[in-house]
Amino acid sequence: MDGRRTRVTHGAYRRVDAADADHAILSAWLGVLPAGTAFTHVTGAHLLGLWLPPLPPQPVVVVQLPPGAHPVRRRGLRALRSESEGPSRWAAGLPVAPVTDVLLGLCRDLDDLGALMAVDSALHLGLANTDELEEASRSRRHGAPRLRRLLPRADARTESPWETVLGQFHRQVDAPVTPQFEVRCTQGQFVARGDLRVRDARVLHEYDGGVHRGVEQHRTDLQRDRRLEEAGWKRRGYTSRDLVHQPVGLLRDVDRTLGRTHDPERLAAWNATLQASTLTRAGRALDWPRLMQ
Repeated sequence: MDGRRTRVTHGAYRRVDAADADHAILSAWLGVLPAGTAFTHVTGAHLLGLWLPPLPPQPVVVVQLPPGAHPVRRRGLRALRSESEGPSRWAAGLPVAPVTDVLLGLCRDLDDLGALMAVDSALHLGLANTDELEEASRSRRHGAPRLRRLLPRADARTESPWETVLGQFHRQVDAPVTPQFEVRCTQGQFVARGDLRVRDARVLHEYDGGVHRGVEQHRTDLQRDRRLEEAGWKRRGYTSRDLVHQPVGLLRDVDRTLGRTHDPERLAAWNATLQASTLTRAGRALDWPRLMQ
């Protein structure tokens, strides 16, 4: 380090006082990589704003080399060589591989739940459509089998990564839901839009994240709850703790709403999904090593 710059890799440095250190690091990497290199996998996903599950504190930088480029091996870098699904795009002034390439890479190394978050976000943000993803899933590339398996579960209406998790919980306990359901009163006036409507019941299940803890947001939420109650609807909010650590309580609510006998054994598939995901310690021990080398 010379007081103004710090080493990123051999022959590449970034400014110590860079306003965006991550951006500066990626820019430095480009200076020592072949022309036409683009960021992909978790690195490309971050640049595109895709939703991702919990990742290691310092995942490797992942790039996609241009056709014909020689292999590149550097510490802290994972350089992929594969036939691109199309031209690169630019995000935050940096080259990013086509979103289908990014998703195929994620589907190769992430668990089902983590990969589905990314797929849902790509659809929701309009970065890809179902036809494009279906075509990519039919390729012979790594990640295509998982993408093919996940597409029937993906939904562009999902608005956050934890909504993906909440929706998949309901799917795995055999509880049909409608995402982003609009509640209207008997006169047809709009009352509220809910994350999930449980089958045909007048019940909404929603994810309550940290944003709902602010004073003003809490007041708004209470007013919304009163409007729903006046319209004859029930709203239930759940947190990440409910989904990951106490899913039996959520299942009990589902069973009651559907009018079926409560059966904790319905959680078997969900518990297996959690254990494979980076939402749990077991899943992180399984998945994170692949993201750090």
